[in-house]
Amino acid sequence: MADFDAFADFRMHKHQAIVTGGGQNIGEAIARTLAGAGAQVMIADLNAELAEKTAAAIAKDTGAEVLGMGCDVTKQADIDRCVHSTVDAFGGISTLINNVGWGRAYPDPLAVSSEDMIESYKLNTLSAMAITAACRPYLEKAENATVTNSGSLVGAVPAFDFIAYSAAKAALNHMMLGLAHYFARKVRVNTVLIGTVITEGYAAAGLDAHVQEALMHPDNLIGRAGKPQDIANAFLWLTSPASSWVSGQTIQVSGGGKRIRLMPE
Repeated sequence: MADFDAFADFRMHKHQAIVTGGGQNIGEAIARTLAGAGAQVMIADLNAELAEKTAAAIAKDTGAEVLGMGCDVTKQADIDRCVHSTVDAFGGISTLINNVGWGRAYPDPLAVSSEDMIESYKLNTLSAMAITAACRPYLEKAENATVTNSGSLVGAVPAFDFIAYSAAKAALNHMMLGLAHYFARKVRVNTVLIGTVITEGYAAAGLDAHVQEALMHPDNLIGRAGKPQDIANAFLWLTSPASSWVSGQTIQVSGGGKRIRLMPE
């Protein structure tokens, strides 16, 4: 029997992860994949009941220690409670997944209020900074410590109908690049630029059935919309020792999407 294990560097045993927005969709897939690789996982979601239910299901399926709790990442008190609960349960934090993010469509970008722009920035950008700061003392002591962010392709390409969301995600990219340089040898920081992955959030964002159908057949090299597992696999690589020489990067996972505006009219 061969002694070489090609998957050894992808295993996440002795890692403790927080996944924000992990109750469903992409966040759930990330939490499940990290747990399946051996990590202890705290699912932090605005919906506490959903977080706990999802955690219980993943724990049953993977045999890993997975917990869930309610957390509004725009509130410092909630962030602090999440971090302290994770450390109390798992003994530390090695892996932070800033997955929370949401934005709505605006037909006229110049009609978007300053208040809406600020609220998008609070949710999609500042929340990631705040929870990263709260996790810093534990990340800096952990082996293979990582902060990995759910970015968006619209944070790198024009998307005028998502002007508030795209601007906030673009800020996230730049902010996290700065943190990668700040942490340097202590913590690796990367962002995944996520392309079109159809989830329940599309309708809530204001994209009707016609637009969602068009997005199911995007103009990309692979020729299909993404699946949550496509994104989760990228997060496993970026958080595991397999990517130990990767930091300060924005990794596009979009089916080979062209660098043009992908949203249909």
